[in-house]
Amino acid sequence: MLLYYSPGSCALSPHIVLLEAGYRFELKRVDLHRKLLEDGSDYWKVNPKGSVPTLELDDGRRMSEGPAIVQYLADGKPDSGLAPPNGVFERYRLQEWLNFISAELHKSYSPLFNKDLPSDQRAALVERIGKSLSFTAAQLESKSFLLGDHFTVADAYLFAVLRWSRGFQIDLYRWPALVDFLARVAARPKVREAMAQEGIGL
Repeated sequence: MLLYYSPGSCALSPHIVLLEAGYRFELKRVDLHRKLLEDGSDYWKVNPKGSVPTLELDDGRRMSEGPAIVQYLADGKPDSGLAPPNGVFERYRLQEWLNFISAELHKSYSPLFNKDLPSDQRAALVERIGKSLSFTAAQLESKSFLLGDHFTVADAYLFAVLRWSRGFQIDLYRWPALVDFLARVAARPKVREAMAQEGIGL
């Protein structure tokens, strides 16, 4: 397998999952600004969306969209426990969280990467993010991870997105449960390995 990634992007989520599940894979770094691979080749030819992550399977097929990729990876290694099996209620709870993180958190953080974003729009997005973070923190006050006491692919995704907060001056210390969650996930050996491979810190 090949994972196309950019350091510190949402591709950190499937990167963590690949390691947690015990897959053999290679990494290919993408310059998202220029849409180029390290050898100078055109990333648009790999993923016409121009985004990461992209997962290339051993047979040459490619997948994009992080929530789909991590479910695929978890299902390929069911003994990893990274996702409840299809058909049980907890699986739909997992999908609920993946959709919430994608639609409410990830998509609200994404425009903040635009340095030319008007200040009023930035303030509105930060306020919206704060409401979503308050909801998420409330769910984590009584449990270690989003689905309870067991780490899943949803936690990997939430971790990848929450890391962006510092760069946008979103003070997570307003939500101690989120700070504790970040520390808990960051302490996992495979998470530390993924971050080291990408050359990033918490």
